[in-house]
Amino acid sequence: MNPEDATISTSMIKPAIGIQNDWYDVFRGDGVRKAWISMKSGCQSSYGELHSTDGLNSVSASDGLNSVSASDGFEVSNISERSITVRHCTSEASATFRAPTNSFEQIHNQSVSHPKTRGGLGVSVCSGNRMLLWETSNGSVRRTLDGHICDVTTCRFFPSGLVVLSGGLDMQLKIWSAETGQCATTLKGHVGGITDAAVVERGRNVVSVSRDATARLWDCGQSVCLSVVAKCDSVINSCALQATDNSVYLGQPDQSVSEREVATDRQLLILACESGVLEGFGLRAKEKIFQAVCTDAVNTCAFLTPMQVICGTHNGQIYIFDIRNISSALHHWYEKRGVIYNITPVCGGFLTCTGDGSCIFRDCTNLNQNHVIDFAGSDCDPIYKVASSGSRLFTACRDSIIRKYVLPKNMV
Repeated sequence: MNPEDATISTSMIKPAIGIQNDWYDVFRGDGVRKAWISMKSGCQSSYGELHSTDGLNSVSASDGLNSVSASDGFEVSNISERSITVRHCTSEASATFRAPTNSFEQIHNQSVSHPKTRGGLGVSVCSGNRMLLWETSNGSVRRTLDGHICDVTTCRFFPSGLVVLSGGLDMQLKIWSAETGQCATTLKGHVGGITDAAVVERGRNVVSVSRDATARLWDCGQSVCLSVVAKCDSVINSCALQATDNSVYLGQPDQSVSEREVATDRQLLILACESGVLEGFGLRAKEKIFQAVCTDAVNTCAFLTPMQVICGTHNGQIYIFDIRNISSALHHWYEKRGVIYNITPVCGGFLTCTGDGSCIFRDCTNLNQNHVIDFAGSDCDPIYKVASSGSRLFTACRDSIIRKYVLPKNMV
């Protein structure tokens, strides 16, 4: 479905301010410097320029606004060494653009996705079927996790940070030692490529979803599938788990529960489906709790709170639902930034990775305000996934680069 063909009112379209991807490098030098800026909203677009006469090398808190100016229709309201805030005067939309502190070009040499970080280590995969462990401080590669036959589609750390879970188009889940790089066990049972996975609590059990339209619950210790949690009508693109309280109905198990299931009783599993629906299942009962219909294939889903879920679609729309009243969305808008590839909750808001190379943060307390923090750097290559670790952020891009950012203090 073409985004412009979707039935959506103008009020639901969020203005999108963009900036030249290498703006920081441009302004870092001395002398007169220029970088383009843009604003897209509905069918309207505006373009302008930022001008610097002194360069960012000379910027201080007191003279920053005097160093950079904007062409008609835009204004610069704040600037620091690696951050600049630009406002579009007519729409009153604004964006704070942050430049990366490091660009790790040595980790992968092909399109990279699925970065996860924990305890000073990162794990990521690329389209060349290479899954690597690396140091978040400098990007040095520590281990190669080699064993999947086809492309690896998902990877993540267990809570301990010492074990990695991965899944691939070879229909296998693998569990790895982050210390040795050895595969400890392989989980087999899906009949389609695995698209995503989640760890239950401390990791005795894991959940996987697949192109075979099922979600499965696994026992890691015995390397067996305990149950098929869900059978959907289409490919499942993404999943997320969240512990809920007793106010949320999660179904009743219709058969005895395996003693190998650990801490599944209050877990709600949500599934992002290619058919354009977001579905919720009680993990222990294996019962569908809700279904929300969206306008296009749902690529990603996550929990903002134990009661609120968020999802993003292939045609660039975002939905937020309260699981206690799923019949209508709390919020629904169109980002005007292309495909929504990933949504990651962080710091009282969420990061959205999009097809036009944006990675933006929206504050959940100010969703009606048209201000974002934009972690810039990609030259229109899609950002597929993002990972946060303390005050640091890492983005995975089609251009093969993992970019590292320092989060602003209000996000930490």
